[in-house]
Amino acid sequence: METSELLKKVRKIEISTKGLVNQIFSGEYHSVFKGRGMAFSEVREYQFGDDIRTIDWNVSARFNHPYVKVYEEERELTVILIVDVSGSGEFGSVQQLKKETAIELCAVLAFSALKNNDKVGVIAFSDIIEMFIPPKKGRTHVLRIIRELLDFKPLHMQTNIGEGLRYLTSAIKKRSIAFLISDFLGEGYEDSLKIAARKHDLIGVRIYDPREERIPPIGLMHLVDAETGETIFVDTSDRKFQRHYANWWKQKAEERHKIFRRNGVDSIDIRTDQSYIQPLINFFRAREKRW
Repeated sequence: METSELLKKVRKIEISTKGLVNQIFSGEYHSVFKGRGMAFSEVREYQFGDDIRTIDWNVSARFNHPYVKVYEEERELTVILIVDVSGSGEFGSVQQLKKETAIELCAVLAFSALKNNDKVGVIAFSDIIEMFIPPKKGRTHVLRIIRELLDFKPLHMQTNIGEGLRYLTSAIKKRSIAFLISDFLGEGYEDSLKIAARKHDLIGVRIYDPREERIPPIGLMHLVDAETGETIFVDTSDRKFQRHYANWWKQKAEERHKIFRRNGVDSIDIRTDQSYIQPLINFFRAREKRW
């Protein structure tokens, strides 16, 4: 991608997602992902309505006037975006590719972290670790994350979700909030997910296209697996094919939900042809009620 085109895309994403964060997500994010506790900030004069338990008796005695201790939330949270950059992310049939939705979502989460003075980092994976951006604070760092994701070309096309989770467990020592962003079409990742979920606050974010959920009955179709390159011809009008595909999709969904539930992992489903705003708000509010 040309540098000028890349910078335009970065700026466009910053404007759209930063606006959403300022208007909607920052407060929701702050309420759900709390810091480690309260840290002493300063002493000030007592005001009507202050909790008398916060009175600093030593300072009050010295100045012969009541003073209270003021505390601030100690955050220092770390957010890790574990992003599936395999070939299946290049699929999109309606508004945008799964990859494009994933990048916008990463921008929203990164700017939410920035707004709350939290660190954010990225682990991008296919069936190998493709890129690691260590967690840091600041707008420049968030813009770098968006730029790198927009311009990134993976070395491999296949998926190994477990690889991304294993890297999270080994590379990020401190407990973090980890968003695992993928279409979850891969298999064999439960053991790695179980270990990662014990150490980190892990949230699965599934991004999918409506045409993956239901293939339209339009006759003969040439299908290509974006990850393996394998091609097949299918008759999408055939009832047996439609029934078989619907059962396969339902089975994959049930299996994924069971894996998440068994390991105490929250999840969000986002469609490429619909706004991700409401699913994120629903997630934040449901979690806040529970916690």
